[in-house]
Amino acid sequence: MHQRHLQNKLRRPNEVDCEPDTSSLAQSVGYAILPPSTATHLHTDLISVFNLADADYMKEVLTNPSAGYYMNRDVFGQEGDFITSPEISQMFGELIAVWLVNEWTKCGKPKPLQIVELGPGRGTLMSDILRVFSKFQIGQSDLSVSLVEVSPYLSQVQEKRLCMTNNSDSKEGKSTKDANHYKQSTSLYGSPVRWYNHLSDVPRTFTLYLAHEFFDALPVHKLVKSNQGWREVLIDINREDSTLRYVLSRDRTPASLYCLENETRKELEVSPQSLVTIQLMATRIHQDGGIGLVMDYGHEGDKTDTFRGFKNHKLHDPLVEPGTADLTADVDFAALKWAATHPRNCEEWHANLTYGTVDQKDFLIRMGIDVRLEKLLASCRSEKQAHELKSAHRMLTDPNEMGCRFKFFALYPAVLKEILKRYPPPGFS
Repeated sequence: MHQRHLQNKLRRPNEVDCEPDTSSLAQSVGYAILPPSTATHLHTDLISVFNLADADYMKEVLTNPSAGYYMNRDVFGQEGDFITSPEISQMFGELIAVWLVNEWTKCGKPKPLQIVELGPGRGTLMSDILRVFSKFQIGQSDLSVSLVEVSPYLSQVQEKRLCMTNNSDSKEGKSTKDANHYKQSTSLYGSPVRWYNHLSDVPRTFTLYLAHEFFDALPVHKLVKSNQGWREVLIDINREDSTLRYVLSRDRTPASLYCLENETRKELEVSPQSLVTIQLMATRIHQDGGIGLVMDYGHEGDKTDTFRGFKNHKLHDPLVEPGTADLTADVDFAALKWAATHPRNCEEWHANLTYGTVDQKDFLIRMGIDVRLEKLLASCRSEKQAHELKSAHRMLTDPNEMGCRFKFFALYPAVLKEILKRYPPPGFS
C-alpha cells in the first residue's frame, strides 16, 4: 500500500486557540538530458529518450521547470493527490516545535538561530512551529527561516501562509543579484524568511534542520542482481504502442557503486541525492552546530521495490501520464544513517550521533499528543470541532493509519554525546 496517506474525507480543522504547554548520474553514463517541456508534451519528450535511468525519469517528471509535477500546482490536501501530517492537525506541528525548543535549549540556546526546512510543502508545518516559537519569545532578529524549495508556485503558497507580504513581485520579495536566496520576506512574527534552491546555498550557522516527506521525493535508482552482477532498471520506449516500459541495463552503471558489499537483497533502490543531502546536513551539524529531524515513510534497509505513483489519493502507474501524478519511493533510513556516520577521509567532519527510527505513533505519544488533545478538546466550541480533533489524533497515531507507517530519525553533533546520555532526545525513548 502506498505510504502517502490515502485520505479523501479529512480536512484539517481550524486551529484551536489554546497555547501549548547529487545531481543525477545521467551525463556520466550517456543518458539524454531532457529539455524543458509543457505538460502536454512531457510524455512525447520522454518517449524520445532511450534507456533513461529511473532516477532521471523521476527527477524530470517531478521538477521539470515547465511541466514538473511539483512546479506549477498545489498537490497537497483534499484537492491534491495526497495529504501530510501537518495538514491533518495543528497538534503535529506544535509537538515538533516543542521538541525543537527543548533540544535547542539542551544545546545552550545558541544565537542567532536558524530553522531550515527542506521541501516545506504549503508551509503548514513551519507556520505551526513559528506560532509556538512566538509563545516562547523566540523570533524576530534572533531567528531566521530558510526554506529549500525548487517550486516557484509552492514558494508563493508558503509566502502567503508565513509572511506579512504576499506578492513575489514586491520589493521585499526580490533578492539581490549576489544573494544565494531567490526570494525573501518577513514572517508574521517578525523573523526574516528566505527561499533557496539548494541546501548548499543556505547560510552557515547553528541550525535546526527539518525534512518532512522530503527524501521520499528524491530520485532513486532501481537495481537488480543478476548472474552477471548488479544491473540497473531503465525506462525505455515500447515501439509497438509508444508506451514506456522497464528494461535492464546490459552492463553495470555507476549507480551500482552504491551497493554495499554485504548486501543480501536481490533488488534494491539507491538514492545518491539523498546520501549527498544527508551528508551535507551532517557536515554542517558537526562544523556549525545544529540538530536534524527527518520525518518520512521508509524502512531499515530491508525493502526492495517501492517506487510508485500516486494520483487523486490512489495508486497510479508511474509510467503512465508522466507529470500528472506524484512519484515516490520509501526512504532507506539505514542508508541515511550510514551516510551520516561515515564521512569520507578527505572531509573535515565527524560521524553524527543518530537516533531512531521510531514510529510516528510512539514519537507523538511520548511527546504528549494525548495530553495536547485533551487540552484542545477543553477549548472546543462545537461538537464538530471536537470530532475533527479526535479524528485527526486517530489518523496520526493509529498503527493502521499513519502511526506506524511514518518514521522519525534525528541527527546530533558528536560533541553532545555525554549530554544525550543524561538527557536522551524526547520522543525516541
